[in-house]
Amino acid sequence: MKPTLLVLAAGLGSRYGGLKQMDPLGPNGESIIDYSVYDAMLAGFGKVVFVLREEIVEDFYTLFANRYRKHITVNHVIQRLTDIPSGITVNPERLKPWGTGHAVLSAARVLEEPFAVINGDDYYGKDAFLVMSDFLSKLDPENVHSQSMVGYRIANTLSEFGAVSRGICSVGEKKVLTGVVERTHIERKRNRIIYLDEDSREGELIGNEIVSMNFWGLTPAVLPYFSKLFRLFLIQKGNELKSEFYIPYAVNLLIESRTIEVRVLESNAHWFGVTYQADRPNVRERISALYQAGAYPGIMW
Repeated sequence: MKPTLLVLAAGLGSRYGGLKQMDPLGPNGESIIDYSVYDAMLAGFGKVVFVLREEIVEDFYTLFANRYRKHITVNHVIQRLTDIPSGITVNPERLKPWGTGHAVLSAARVLEEPFAVINGDDYYGKDAFLVMSDFLSKLDPENVHSQSMVGYRIANTLSEFGAVSRGICSVGEKKVLTGVVERTHIERKRNRIIYLDEDSREGELIGNEIVSMNFWGLTPAVLPYFSKLFRLFLIQKGNELKSEFYIPYAVNLLIESRTIEVRVLESNAHWFGVTYQADRPNVRERISALYQAGAYPGIMW
C-alpha cells in the first residue's frame, strides 16, 4: 500500500505578507510545494491531499495541482473554523481555524492509507521523503501504536530575519520520541539561540536539539484519538481567540497515555523554508544549488 502525502497549505502567511505556498522560487517558477510533491512521488507516495482555504482552491488547482494529476492522485479538503464536534460552544469572535491538528482532522475522511503530514511552505529534502515512505509502507493502516516523525537539528532550521515556531523534541532509547514542546518564539540573538516559554520567560538552546518541522508519519487509526483530544481541547480552550490544537499537543498526550510510540527517523536531508520575505533570496540560492547538483531536472512537471 502506497502512503499518502498530506500537505498543510491553508496557512494565512501573516508574517510573510502573502500566500507563501504559491510563491515562485525555482528557476521555472516552481514553488516549494512543487518540490515536496515531486520528491514524495519519487519516494513512492501514491496520493497527495492538500488542506486548503476555500477561497484559494480554484487558483491552487490552476497554478499547481492540475499539473500533478498526470503523475499522482490528487485530492483536497477545506479546513474550516466551523468544523468542530457537535455540542461544543466556542468564542463567536474567533476568526481562524484551530491549528495543525485540526487540519489533519479536516482530512480524516480521505485518509485511508498511512500518511505523512508536511507544511506547504517547508522544503524537507529528498532523503526525508525516502525514509518516511519506507517506514509508512510497512505499516498496517489499523496500527495505532507505530507512528513516526523526521527530526532536524534546531540550529539548521532558524531564520536570520525573525522568530520561528518549533517543536522541541525529547528523544529516548531506540530513537523513540518521549515528548515534544511547541515553542512559538525562537530566534538567534548575538550568537545565542533564545526562546520564550508560555509565560514569556527567556530560555536558551544549545543548537543540536532535535525539533519537529511538522513532518509526521501517521496511520488512520490514530485519527479517532485526535478527534477525542480535540473535543477536550475545545472544552478547555474553545473560548480563546488564538489557541491552537497543534499536532505535537495531541502526540504528547498519546505518548503519555502509551497509546502510541513515535519513532524519530534519521535522515541526511537538509531543511529550509520561507518564514519571512527576507528569507526568499537564501531559499532561491539553495534551490539553485540543488539543480546544479543534479537533484532536479530542468522541467519537473
